[in-house]
Amino acid sequence: MTIVEILGVASSLSLLAGWRLYLTILATGIAMYFGWLPLPEHLKALQILANPWVLGVAAAGTLAEFLADKVAWIDSIWDGIHSIVRPLGGALLALALVDSSDPAWQVIAFLLGGGGALLSHGAKATTRAVVNVSPEPYSNAVVSAGEDVATGGLLALAIAYPPLAIVIAVLLAIAGVIVIIALRRLLRNIKATLKKALGDAEAGA
Repeated sequence: MTIVEILGVASSLSLLAGWRLYLTILATGIAMYFGWLPLPEHLKALQILANPWVLGVAAAGTLAEFLADKVAWIDSIWDGIHSIVRPLGGALLALALVDSSDPAWQVIAFLLGGGGALLSHGAKATTRAVVNVSPEPYSNAVVSAGEDVATGGLLALAIAYPPLAIVIAVLLAIAGVIVIIALRRLLRNIKATLKKALGDAEAGA
């Protein structure tokens, strides 16, 4: 892979780790195990993700996350617990993909990987917090299933077609920023509406 493709894959994996950390590690490890994601010589250390023990732990985490993410409010608790784990995991994934002989690239990869994972995690956690306010019980599971499909599909594209990975990373970053801004505005409007309704109720009393 070229340096652009490596950076694209690293960025995509980091951003997707903010959504589904364990699934990202599991899919990457499986791709390496079967040789679907060939690595340059200086990235052979990343082959540790294909270790059966690592795959087993990632599979268990993927199952736990899949189940927790389908239950309203439990998903928000899970997201809260992973507010540090996901960005750190995304940073380490990006760090492992760049040339260890260049400290500057290592620092850049760590910062961008962690920042990307934090951005996508923030978009996911904010979205789920808004969805959990909905009184009906199905929207949470529908949104979660959509995230599962999107993560799996984008992971497959990034791994199978590394040149597309940089495009995927850019689109995910833009989408994350748009979602966070839109949902924060929505939450502010809801808060203002509730405050006004409570004020009118107190005045009427």
